[in-house]
Amino acid sequence: METTVNGEPRVLATDAALDLIAEIKRDHPDILFHQSGGCCDGSSPMCYPANEFMVGDSDVKLGEIGGVPVYISASQFEAWKHTQLIIDVVPGRGGMFSLDNGREKRFLTRSRLFSGGEACAVPDATVRTV
Repeated sequence: METTVNGEPRVLATDAALDLIAEIKRDHPDILFHQSGGCCDGSSPMCYPANEFMVGDSDVKLGEIGGVPVYISASQFEAWKHTQLIIDVVPGRGGMFSLDNGREKRFLTRSRLFSGGEACAVPDATVRTV
């Protein structure tokens, strides 16, 4: 599966998200994201220690943000395959099992439809593909 559509990455991160990733990596150097499909933690991107989350055979790797892989379940991918996910940070408590919990800020997924390669704009957020 390609991690880009029309040359654009399937997943991006805002500067705030990259800063929180760096903060978490100081405590947990090897982490990954899994885009939640709902239930207990809504549809938040969940951040886990890489050795404590088993990526399933049907999970799809969307790409990497801040050197951290981002996965989504195959069923969620089918629903979101025409959408670019933008990982951002907002005030609040993170998902119950996510490493952003207890930091008084949490990851949030924003999105936009791919529509032929136009520039990606996220209001009030700087987006990087690093």
